[in-house]
Amino acid sequence: QVQLVESGGGSVQPGGSLRLSCAASGSIVSIYAMGWYRRAPGKQRDLVAVITSGGSTRYADSVKGRITISRDNAKNTGHLQMNDLKPEDPAVYSCYARLRSSSTNAVNTYWGQGTQVTVSS
Repeated sequence: QVQLVESGGGSVQPGGSLRLSCAASGSIVSIYAMGWYRRAPGKQRDLVAVITSGGSTRYADSVKGRITISRDNAKNTGHLQMNDLKPEDPAVYSCYARLRSSSTNAVNTYWGQGTQVTVSS
C-alpha cells in the first residue's frame, strides 16, 4: 500500500506565501517524479510543477519565479513553496508521485487527498 498525505494549504492575502508538503509512505521502491496539479472551480486541472528524482524541475509559465518545488528523497517528501500568491492562484492543489511499489513491482501514479489554497484580501 502506498499513501500520499498532503499538508500546508490555507488562506492568505495576495502577496502572501504558503508551503505545501506531500509525504509518501508505504511499500515504495523508488519515486521517479513528484509534483502538483491544481484545479480551480470551473476550470481544467493544470500542472503546477514537477520534480524528478534527479532534481530536474518543470513549472507552469504562470507560476515561474513565484513557486519552487523541492523534494527530500530520503524522506519521500515533496514541497511546494508558493510566494507572491495572486488572485488567480486559488484552487485545490493535489500532489502526485510516479513511483514503483514493492508490493506490485509496477510503476504507477499515486495521488494525495488535495488541499485548498485560498487567496483573499
